[in-house]
Amino acid sequence: MAPEIHPETRLGPVHLTVRSLDRQIDFYQRALGLQVHWRSEGKAGLGAGGEDLLVLYESPGARRAPRTTGLYHFALLLPERRELARAIVRLAQLKVPQAPTDHLMTETTYLSDPEGNGIELYVDTPEDGWFGQENGHFVARDKNGVLRSGRDPLDLDELFAHLQPGDRFDGPIHPATRVGHIHLHVADVGEAMRFYRDVLGFGVQIEDDTMGFVSAGGYHHHIGFNTWVGPGAPPPPPGSLGLRHYTVVLPHRDELARVAAQVRAAGVPAEERADGLMVADPSRNHLLLTAQR
Repeated sequence: MAPEIHPETRLGPVHLTVRSLDRQIDFYQRALGLQVHWRSEGKAGLGAGGEDLLVLYESPGARRAPRTTGLYHFALLLPERRELARAIVRLAQLKVPQAPTDHLMTETTYLSDPEGNGIELYVDTPEDGWFGQENGHFVARDKNGVLRSGRDPLDLDELFAHLQPGDRFDGPIHPATRVGHIHLHVADVGEAMRFYRDVLGFGVQIEDDTMGFVSAGGYHHHIGFNTWVGPGAPPPPPGSLGLRHYTVVLPHRDELARVAAQVRAAGVPAEERADGLMVADPSRNHLLLTAQR
């Protein structure tokens, strides 16, 4: 088993192939409040004003391949409940279907963009409870230790109490927003766990027959994966809509070199790039290992 990955490891930009760049940019600006950082030759970077959170690549002929591995959702972490309340109201005003959910240690809402890419907007709320694993099973407990589903509807009245007079719902997303985690469809949970835990060194938070959560530094999860589209699901054909790759940001170049050496020692194919090392998990979900600038 590999040494644990550095606790300051985090996620960076998520890269997606889209059919219509104009339509997707319009959605992410109007519905989420993301800004266009740059646009050039069929590509665009979007975010909250700092590092890109999302990079879109236009491919007008691309199609979505059903019941394949790839993106389940990417998750943008908001800095406080007030920002989640603003986001939920904004989506409701635009009549974007969403599913506000209480996971106890996170509060969240789920939605999809116009091309079917799953999105989660969430805030960390560890003071309200915990979810994790006990005796090999997923368990959620509230702050008093009482067992809960971990998937209850969100108390919107309580959440909206964090709004302040004069709050706008059509402005840009908060500049502290970042990519909090990503959740993937995989062919086999055990194979995925061996890659993320034993090769890259992520710590295991949850593992059962259909789902796994791994993270750096004890976070509830930076990477989730599941077999909910079916065990043994194939990867999508090249050029399909959806996930191209996501980004794992290591805190410095020495840590990148150490993890890259583990990848090579495990015999995992890797592509050296100027910005890091491109690898794929056993289900052909690609990730770029890079170092903090």
